[in-house]
Amino acid sequence: MKIVLDMNIPDVWKDFLRNAGHEAIHWSRIGDIRADDDAIMAWAREHGHVVFTHDLDFGSLLFTTNATAPRPRPLSLPRVIVSVGY
Repeated sequence: MKIVLDMNIPDVWKDFLRNAGHEAIHWSRIGDIRADDDAIMAWAREHGHVVFTHDLDFGSLLFTTNATAPRPRPLSLPRVIVSVGY
């Protein structure tokens, strides 16, 4: 699965998803971090990605634009603790 992670999903999740065999990229690596949901959806549609997000408004965006893709995946993620060694 090709996945773009919304800004509200921690970047560390891309590594987890890649290790599970998915193609994952965080929005901050490919687009303006201030981009609105429309821009993220347009990019995902153009590049064949699904959107992983905490936002609930992506479904409404699909409905109001009569779009059938990309499919947003609202997530309820546990808190991730990252250990950084010095």
